[in-house]
Amino acid sequence: MLRLLALLLLFLASPAAAQLGTGTAHMRPELVAEGPAVPGREVELAILMTPEPGWHGYWENPGDAGKAMTVAWDLPPGASAGPLRYPVPTRLTIAGLMNYVFKGPYAVLVRLKVPADARGTLPIRATLDYLVCTDEVCVPERGSVALNLSVGEGARDARFDEWRAKVPRPIGAGAHYAVSGQSLAIAIPLPSAVGVGQPYFFPISDNVVRYADAQRFRRSGDTLVAELPLSGAPTGAVAGVIDLGNGRALQVEATPGPVPEGGREIGASEPWRVLLIAFVGALAGGLILNLMPCVFPILALKALALARAGGEERHARMDALGYTAGAVVGTGALGAVLLAIRAGGSAAGWAFQLQDPRTVLVLALLATAITLNLLGLFKLPVLGGDSNPRGGFATGALAAFVATPCAGPFMGAALGTALLLPAAGALLVFAGLGLGLALPFLLLAYIPALRRRLPRPGPWMIRLQRLLAVPMALSAAAAFWLLWRQGGGTLLLIGLAIAAVLILPLVAVGRLQHRGRRAWPVGLAAAVASLAATVIVPAAAPVAARSVGGADAWSEAKVASARAQGRPVFVYFTADWCLSCKVNEASTIERDSVRDALKAANAEVLRADWTDADPVITRFLDSRGRAAIPLYLWYAPGAAEPEELPQVLTPAMLIERAGRAATSRPKG
Repeated sequence: MLRLLALLLLFLASPAAAQLGTGTAHMRPELVAEGPAVPGREVELAILMTPEPGWHGYWENPGDAGKAMTVAWDLPPGASAGPLRYPVPTRLTIAGLMNYVFKGPYAVLVRLKVPADARGTLPIRATLDYLVCTDEVCVPERGSVALNLSVGEGARDARFDEWRAKVPRPIGAGAHYAVSGQSLAIAIPLPSAVGVGQPYFFPISDNVVRYADAQRFRRSGDTLVAELPLSGAPTGAVAGVIDLGNGRALQVEATPGPVPEGGREIGASEPWRVLLIAFVGALAGGLILNLMPCVFPILALKALALARAGGEERHARMDALGYTAGAVVGTGALGAVLLAIRAGGSAAGWAFQLQDPRTVLVLALLATAITLNLLGLFKLPVLGGDSNPRGGFATGALAAFVATPCAGPFMGAALGTALLLPAAGALLVFAGLGLGLALPFLLLAYIPALRRRLPRPGPWMIRLQRLLAVPMALSAAAAFWLLWRQGGGTLLLIGLAIAAVLILPLVAVGRLQHRGRRAWPVGLAAAVASLAATVIVPAAAPVAARSVGGADAWSEAKVASARAQGRPVFVYFTADWCLSCKVNEASTIERDSVRDALKAANAEVLRADWTDADPVITRFLDSRGRAAIPLYLWYAPGAAEPEELPQVLTPAMLIERAGRAATSRPKG
């Protein structure tokens, strides 16, 4: 009744009231498909709504005033359309009435079920009835959209990734609500590592919440509690969308149930607290990253830098400051590129650059050149010479680059939170990762007592250089292996040929250096030629899904199916470029004792391969508040939420959980 009265007032106040539904349309609808239809499957459609400047459309629950869009489909026999899926709206208050609106172009998504016998072209037609308004005028309009959908194979529309990213993601666990006086409290499962800015709950269920009144939120462990002003007693489930205030939203369907008391109220200081926690997490993650196997290429460079720190204090500090600046700038720059990619609508996460074979080849060439340097075949002062800020900066920046395939403890959650923060806060978190990476070197430079414990410079440095050339060479080999995984033998041969273009001139540079002759023009020409040659490297071919160690390819549907059967599920997120992942797989996941325990528990083992930047995996990681791998999830039978296992796995962790699941299975 209130909504009808509000609409009536708007119409009566409008000079155009007598001409409603006539004249020039103020909203242009268009129907587009993500790609061709495949018989028996679903294809994503989008109703793209483009209002004139100054006009707006309405969400599925328009609020105190307005009208939701209705769609009448005209589909071929056997085809069916699913529910409309809206992006998150904005709030518009007029005369004390709260409206949920879209002020610019927006896409409403819908999945079309394609008939199993579809052939040729499917005619898709729909009639839309909607309300379009300014702050003073409302006009009901009717529009028709049409699409002749081809059946078969073809290119997909990349805009759908951006549109899907704006649609709230359903939460995996159940939410609960309780009524107390004139307040409706909704408990929403949300890991404490997931940052929250200034949240807002958009109710889908009508006549339950007073739209224009203030909302309150508090955190209680892994639960976000929304306290909403009650309008009418809810019956059944309460549906809505929780906008976390950081560019991310979740779709909620709450049923009557317990709501935790107490907790910490979320206010204006919450973003700063989240930023501080994320920064400290990134700092700790960067510090621990020095011990992770994916940082082996850095160890050779750092060993030389630490040895130089035992000399004159001023030189040690200059070198450490340069190294720190390089690491901070390196991680900050990678973070900035990642944010720009995500702002463009693409799904991407940490180490995104290693999903491009050209970047992998650059890493392989760098590791090859540094191996030659450590073997003494040539000398590159910027990486292995006297202490100076320039050399330290280059070493730190390179350390940041080659460290990205790994995510140690604290790091994954911190970077996941960073992607939910405003750009300035996110860059600060990425810079914190670089600071943590450089912190041991910085402490050695500024604490003389630590520096005095280092061995004095001497012949041992040469022997250490030769020894540490081994892990550097293995790192180069791993990069070339990844090239082969991404593009097969052809791509590997191209990479090896480009490496030869670099190696031969560098060896010649070394001979010139031994003779005391000017060598840098030759080295520079070789580096430029090899880097320019990476342009010919083709894009990566998708890595075929394969069973590894008894694990099937992951999908949320497979998880749901196994859980519906009462089976435990173990999911591990991995990639060919993730050295930490490979170490855990070799030492734990693929061990016979672990396989036998999982088999005895009738566990479903699923492998999520992120080698080729799968956007479905990226969005799932986002939903877990993660931006990096490895990630290990154990779904115990009957548990509402999966258990997130440590990033350093041991066989005992999986054997113990599999044993509990096996003993709890019903007999017979």
